[in-house]
Amino acid sequence: MLAASEVLLAATLAVVLLRLLAGPTTWDRLMAYNSASNRGILIMAVFAASLEEPLLLDVAIVYGMLSFLGVVVLSRFLERGEVHR
Repeated sequence: MLAASEVLLAATLAVVLLRLLAGPTTWDRLMAYNSASNRGILIMAVFAASLEEPLLLDVAIVYGMLSFLGVVVLSRFLERGEVHR
């Protein structure tokens, strides 16, 4: 059961990565990156559950926090439209 969910999550990750490459605007690419990182976190969590390895859950949590911070910083940068102050 867990292997099937890992395969389905990987398939949706592939679709989102296509959106990341083909996104018409930068905002679409940023949202695709956010969605891809969320799916990566889910894949790590399911993988941790299938291996019964709690350390991978800690890695997923840290990756989630760093991903959120990256999306916030990039969106603020894109919102301002500035290169340097």
